Order: sequence, then C-alpha cells, then structure tokens
Amino acid sequence: MWVILGGTRGKRADSLLLGRNTWQGHGAAFEPDPSQDPFAGMKKYVVSRSLTSVGAWQNSELVTGDAVEAVRRLKSLPGKDIALDGSVSLLHTLLDHGLVDELYLHVFPLSVGGGKRLFPVGKTVNLRLLEAHSLPNGVVFVHYALT
Repeated sequence: MWVILGGTRGKRADSLLLGRNTWQGHGAAFEPDPSQDPFAGMKKYVVSRSLTSVGAWQNSELVTGDAVEAVRRLKSLPGKDIALDGSVSLLHTLLDHGLVDELYLHVFPLSVGGGKRLFPVGKTVNLRLLEAHSLPNGVVFVHYALT
C-alpha cells in the first residue's frame, strides 16, 4: 500500500509518513546498508506516542502529539507529495479526517482470511480509478483518487 497525502499530484513524493512499527521494520532493514535503502533520499516523519528518538534511521523526524494536526501542517509545507507506507492504523485516522488524496495498491492473488483492514469498519470511502494494470505474476496494480 502506498498512500499519497500530498498537494501536487503527479510529482513523486519526497517525504514518507510512517507509524512506529513500520518505521522500526524499515529502519532495521535499510539502515545497516543505506545504499540499499529505497527511501534514502526521503524525509521520514515517524508518528509515535512511545518513541523518544528516531536517530536509528537516517533523515527521520519524530512526530508527537496530535497526528492529524501534524499531517495538516506537513501537507501545507512546500515540496512534493507525502507518502504513507504501511501503517494501517495511521491510515484509518487520516481517512477519518479527509487527509488522504490517493491510494496505490498492489492486489495479490492470495487470500489469507484475516489481518488488518485497509479501511475502517463502517467507513465508506469513495474512490475514482485513475490507473490499473496486471503484472505477469497475477498481481494487479491499482491507483485511485479519493473523491
């Protein structure tokens, strides 16, 4: 899942918004070898109530307090889009406050029967398809705008 929260559609994201769990997983995977980090050039904003430092992964900044207000502030700053990778709990909060602009999803031909929901229970999310195509392995890529 790749979610765009940004202001300038069509440009690549230059910032990444992550919850604590996703940030810790990505940082552990990429910081030991920064040359392999696909997010190396991006500013990482980490939303957490429990972390006190985010120095373990380069170019990370801790977001504490009201996440909704922090994201509103980030969206008002100059620059390219902000992407949210993973962090479904944070996604639910941002959806509830109208802060998500686009969704990029890879749909895999696999049913696991459980797990976290992309959308909160009872939440209606209206989507407009912008792009879709299938990959040779059966994965379908879809790009939606929230309406």
